[in-house]
Amino acid sequence: MMEELHSLDPRRQELLEARFTGVGVAKVCQNQNESSNQSLCSVGSLSDKELETPEKKANDQRVRKRKADHFDSQAKAGARGHKISDYFEFAGGSGPGTSPARGIPPVVRSSPQHSLSNPPVMVSMFALCFFLSSKTLDLPILSHMLLVYSQIAVSINVLVPDCYHVQQGSPSSVSSNTEHSSCSLKPPSLHVLHKATQSDLTIEKLTAMENNKNSDLEKKEGRIDDLLRANCDLRRQIDEQQRMLERYKERLNKCVTMSKKLLIEKSKQEKMACRDKSMQDRLRLGHFTTVRHGASFTEQWTDGYAFQNLIKQQERINSQREEIERQRKLLAKRKPPSMAQTPPPSLEQNKRKSKANGAESEALSQAEYHEQEEIFKLRLGHLKKEEAEIQAELERLERVRNLHIRELKRIHNEDNSQFKDHPTLNDRYLLLHLLGRGGFSEVYKAFDLTEQRYVAVKIHQLNKNWRDEKKENYHKHACREYRIHKELDHPRIVKLYDYFSLDTDSFCTVLEYCEGNDLDFYLKQHKLMSEKEGRSIIMQIVNALKYLNEIRPPIIHYDLKPGNILLVNGTACGEIKITDFGLSKIMDDDSYNSVDGMELTSQGAGTYWYLPPECFVVGKEPPKISNKVDVWSVGVIFYQCLYGRKPFGHNQSQQDILQENTILKATEVQFPPKPVVTPEAKAFIRRCLVYRKEDRIDVHQLASDPFLMPHIRKSVASSGTSGMAMASTSSSSNSSASN
Repeated sequence: MMEELHSLDPRRQELLEARFTGVGVAKVCQNQNESSNQSLCSVGSLSDKELETPEKKANDQRVRKRKADHFDSQAKAGARGHKISDYFEFAGGSGPGTSPARGIPPVVRSSPQHSLSNPPVMVSMFALCFFLSSKTLDLPILSHMLLVYSQIAVSINVLVPDCYHVQQGSPSSVSSNTEHSSCSLKPPSLHVLHKATQSDLTIEKLTAMENNKNSDLEKKEGRIDDLLRANCDLRRQIDEQQRMLERYKERLNKCVTMSKKLLIEKSKQEKMACRDKSMQDRLRLGHFTTVRHGASFTEQWTDGYAFQNLIKQQERINSQREEIERQRKLLAKRKPPSMAQTPPPSLEQNKRKSKANGAESEALSQAEYHEQEEIFKLRLGHLKKEEAEIQAELERLERVRNLHIRELKRIHNEDNSQFKDHPTLNDRYLLLHLLGRGGFSEVYKAFDLTEQRYVAVKIHQLNKNWRDEKKENYHKHACREYRIHKELDHPRIVKLYDYFSLDTDSFCTVLEYCEGNDLDFYLKQHKLMSEKEGRSIIMQIVNALKYLNEIRPPIIHYDLKPGNILLVNGTACGEIKITDFGLSKIMDDDSYNSVDGMELTSQGAGTYWYLPPECFVVGKEPPKISNKVDVWSVGVIFYQCLYGRKPFGHNQSQQDILQENTILKATEVQFPPKPVVTPEAKAFIRRCLVYRKEDRIDVHQLASDPFLMPHIRKSVASSGTSGMAMASTSSSSNSSASN
């Protein structure tokens, strides 16, 4: 299509562009009264020879000749030349009188240059509307021009006013009557207007639609009002909830304040009662006195009246025993001879001498002698019974005295502590009273105001005289313990709840609180326990060790001892919990080898009575350890529970153990005859206390040991009993056969 447009003659192309772009619009013919058949001069057409341009203006005095009438003959038209419409070729038809817009190719008509954004097209269309509105043109001319421009407008997407639409090709649109020479414009037919522009909607439908729209709008406005009211209600409820929350917070603060007040009051009463009891026990059990030795002062224990009375009773019993022994010796001298024997002559001489001296040393009869002998035996038996009671009372008083001494030390440390006045740490933990004090730490019983539970707060205090490097190492060590302990979750391990710093030289760890004492205190009070009680404690310890070795990475406790085993109920027949992971070792992949173990970097630390021999080996390289360290500790603890003493270095200090290499010489464990212990328990202790770590069982093997498995123990015991019965039967049969 574009090629056809460009193949036109340049003059024709200029005329075509002038026709459609409105350039050089011609003046309207001024002679309106010449003839009824006016020329069909199109508005805005130019001469074929002289095109009006901005550079060359048209001569105003020059008048165009009018074109031939539609009804002129073909010869006359041929003489005057061709009309401009004859130069256009279009797809809609051929011949003159057809709209030039049909000759425009579709590409040109639909191109963006002829869209609404083309200003010349818009100007031409508005000019057309202006001229059409005038009454100076005839109806046939206007009809033809409307048809042409409507087709052009459709092709270039330009909106044509509705009143200027005409039916294409309708004969009635062009009138040949010369009487209608006036340029009045008749309106188009109603049928065309309805089809082209008007809608089928009636006024009733429009009214109904308007009513529906208004009702919808009212509904929306009502919905908006409802939502606004609901929003206001919600805001009012939020405000009420906020006020209620503030009241609850205020009430909660009052409750917390009252709880703190009551707890502090109760703690003060308990402290006062403890001090009153300690003061009374000072007279009954004893107290510490300061004694000067040269330039130094030492504390010396002085027993109370209870011990003094028992000592006096023991002295009385001893004196009575000595008197009875002396009288028994005298009675033996007066023992009568047997009836079958005759008294020797020397005895007669002695009797005479004694009578001469006035002494009553006559020989007693057999009945008198046996009577006196029986009296002396009864008196000695009574003294032994009384002495046993005094000894039992003395042991009981010694246990009470140990508690009294422990309480005196606790009270002394509490009075000298900077946390004695019930402070609230971290705005959460109310300190009540001191539980104990270690090397660089204090443990307080506290109350968690947030969780409403009792806890144990361990306050680590660094020595201010330490170097910064030592403080940093201690703090690093404590943080490491916290990280290890925080991740542990087992019913046989004390839980670690929180960790926070107080200042540059102190920090705190919050632990689970247990009412009872530790196993070390129990053994000091009761010396030992039954095998069933000891086995129950060992089973729980091994269960916790199994958990520590099943997590990733596994953990070696390294400091298992009775002091780190808490008895929840304070008795040996209840639950236990393991605590104090300060020396624990993490068996990660970088430092642990399943064959050799891991290096002991803290050699010298720990409690020597409960450490295995490999921890005391001194060489160029640190010793290798594994979880078998805890297995050795379990054996020592079980031995101490059953026999009331440690298997190695019982009465030695840690310094003596280190100097004398006591543990390095502990190649075999010895069992005392009393108390009586089953062979299974002894075998279990031997498996735990194997000297070489390569031959010692590990924690997983310890957890599946027959001694700790009830069904296995029963089967082993029954098999052992049946074996003994079979052996006795075979031995009896052999003896009968030999007879």
